[in-house]
Amino acid sequence: MDSAISRAQTRPVSDESSAIAEALTGIPVTPASPLPSREAVLAGIAALAGDLPDVVPARVAARALAGLYDGATTAELDALVVRTAAELIAEEPEYSRLAARLLARTIDAEVRRQGIESFSTGIALGHAEGLIGDETAAFVAAHAAGLDAAIDTEADRRFEYFGLRTVYDRYLLRHPVNRDVVETPQHFLLRVACGLSKTAEEAIGFYRLLSSLAYLPSSPTLFNSGTRHTQMSSCYLLDSPQDNIESIYEMYGRIARLSKFAGGIGVAWSRVRSRGALIRGTNGHSNGIVPWLNTLDASVQAVNQGGKRKGAACVYLEPWHPDILEFLELRDNTGEEARRTHNLNLANWIPDLFMRRVEADGVWSFFDPNDFPELPDLWGEKFDAVYEQAERDGRFVRQMPARELYARMMRTLAQTGNGWMTFKDASNRTCNQAADPANVVHLSNLCTEILEVTSDGETAVCNLGSVQLGAHVADGGIDWEKLRTTVRTAVTFLDRVIDINYYPTEQAAASNPRWRPVGLGVMGLQDVFFSLGLPFDSAEARELSTRIAEEIYLTALETSCDMAAEAGPHPAYQETHAARGRLQPDLWDGVTPTQTKRWDALRDKVAAHGLRNSLLIAVAPTATIASIAGAYECIEPQVSNLFKRETLSGEFLQINTYLVRELKARGLWTAEVRDRIKRAEGSVQDITELPADVRLLYRTAWELPQRALIDLAAARSPYIDQSQSLNLFMADPTIGKLSSMYRYAWSTGLKTTYYLRSRPATRIQQATVAAAPAAVADEDAIACSLENPESCEACQ
Repeated sequence: MDSAISRAQTRPVSDESSAIAEALTGIPVTPASPLPSREAVLAGIAALAGDLPDVVPARVAARALAGLYDGATTAELDALVVRTAAELIAEEPEYSRLAARLLARTIDAEVRRQGIESFSTGIALGHAEGLIGDETAAFVAAHAAGLDAAIDTEADRRFEYFGLRTVYDRYLLRHPVNRDVVETPQHFLLRVACGLSKTAEEAIGFYRLLSSLAYLPSSPTLFNSGTRHTQMSSCYLLDSPQDNIESIYEMYGRIARLSKFAGGIGVAWSRVRSRGALIRGTNGHSNGIVPWLNTLDASVQAVNQGGKRKGAACVYLEPWHPDILEFLELRDNTGEEARRTHNLNLANWIPDLFMRRVEADGVWSFFDPNDFPELPDLWGEKFDAVYEQAERDGRFVRQMPARELYARMMRTLAQTGNGWMTFKDASNRTCNQAADPANVVHLSNLCTEILEVTSDGETAVCNLGSVQLGAHVADGGIDWEKLRTTVRTAVTFLDRVIDINYYPTEQAAASNPRWRPVGLGVMGLQDVFFSLGLPFDSAEARELSTRIAEEIYLTALETSCDMAAEAGPHPAYQETHAARGRLQPDLWDGVTPTQTKRWDALRDKVAAHGLRNSLLIAVAPTATIASIAGAYECIEPQVSNLFKRETLSGEFLQINTYLVRELKARGLWTAEVRDRIKRAEGSVQDITELPADVRLLYRTAWELPQRALIDLAAARSPYIDQSQSLNLFMADPTIGKLSSMYRYAWSTGLKTTYYLRSRPATRIQQATVAAAPAAVADEDAIACSLENPESCEACQ
């Protein structure tokens, strides 16, 4: 190592080099600069690790320098030091903070190398290079001094390594020629705030919330706010095309335009006639929906989201459609390739009548939509009446036992994780937009948390953001006033997106300003439970979860009402339940909110002023933004106490910091315990040396009763006016277990569920421990990978 370092120190660095060498020595790096000495590297790392007592700077320096070779550059030293710190996270989580600080210094040096010394100079350069929009550039120029002064470089210390790495790899704007980043993490967050603000004071206040990581908008807003391409909405819902070739191809065009601008898409397909149906104009017979969906699959794959990530869409079909069995096979890995769609996600849009037939072991009938075009627009008793009369008239295509079809749905879930169970009647019965019978919810979105009415002339749109609940824990409980302040700010800026947003289609532009829906969600519920010592399936956890949901929804309604008093209610307000005096809890049986005085006062205000937004709450998956915030995803339990994270620099293991803190406090954090957790793939249940209360608290999603997840979701549902991306977890799914689980989910009144996650998809590589017998995965029980959540990124 000594000879490599001494030789490298005599080599001039290239123009591409910089970063830690400069950051550690405090001396600007030029093309003639040598590599820093081992002492300088160690001193610089030690300075950044000063308040991290369990970090050993010499260990990082020695391992990084040992990785150098003759002719190494300072850029390679930069990468080695950061990577070395990240590789130690599984042994000591505090190395994540060190790795983040080292990475922040390299980013800062990369930005300054381009002559960017402040936020305003970075915006000016970005504008000159065609990255920043004219309005944002003018806004920043007019308030440059105040905005520059607002930048808090110390806020970078709030990032964990994987969060900051995600920001660096995917969110920071890059120079179109040299591909260097042209904004620091704090410049990025202030740019997002400026793109949505009317005054400098507003921008600075919103920036401070974002930099605290207590709230983050979804990825499209983070990508595009303040840029020349202001498409900031997350989700688009399209009603089924009409049953003709012109409508279908026009729908393809809409989906392509939406996908191009980074939207996650849900599309219904129940109006298109089934295989074998008569085509009267030619006296031929239809090929059904599968060839059309195969074409759609190729289109979604071809049109990615602005070159930043793959396109993604979910197709919804009602179970009375005669092609439902072929629909359920679309994601199979065997069979005729022309009848498979490997990129589309699938969801069942299920009326209550079907579930009642399953319960009663009754017969289910299939009807061609060409014969009953009204069925997609009916729900509840009206749907039941038309469907049952059609059965009595014998106008069905065929029949089969309802339980047989239900079992096929369960098989698809078990094999692919797809074929999500979403419930048509509950979704319409509790939708604020659906008070008028003409307004119907026909589907959900890509991630099953958005429920909005659609029609041929209106494509539903929603922009999302999520409160980081863990950041609102203080003094052994929730800081309710801080939570209220966060929600008020979040709703204000989610609403702001509606007016600034770019709409790729006429139908989206018609719908969003008329209904003004937003989707405020949460992440870090598991962080709250860990912080407060509440097992995920405890009665106390369920009560707190419901109380949080009520607080967020109530505050969001108050904020929307205040905005309506100032700017007027949304144009379609008179078509909503709220205009008739019914708020979301009123649409559920037996629900009594806890804050009755605030609710009573709100009702009076709504009666006087209306609401600015027809919908306010939607709990999205948050996989990427939760990583940025250093929190667990949305409302989910942890999937493992030891998890693999992937970055452009490689794969790293990360361990549950709450568990480590607990074990350190009890003197139980040892190399042997670490090794046993790795062997057990992140479980602590069989480590009997750990106290029972520790093992109870730190169970994983695989070790929790799934009924508890459903009960938590059901309890908070009366305070969620859209829906929740509710994943369910089963290590070894069987048709019987799944049948019971999803029937129970329906019986509680849940509107939607999301992926079925199965255990084999989460296996952790064990290269760092002695070999153990490999688990054998059942091929019929492999669900989508938890390490590859690209399909739901639009909602993050």
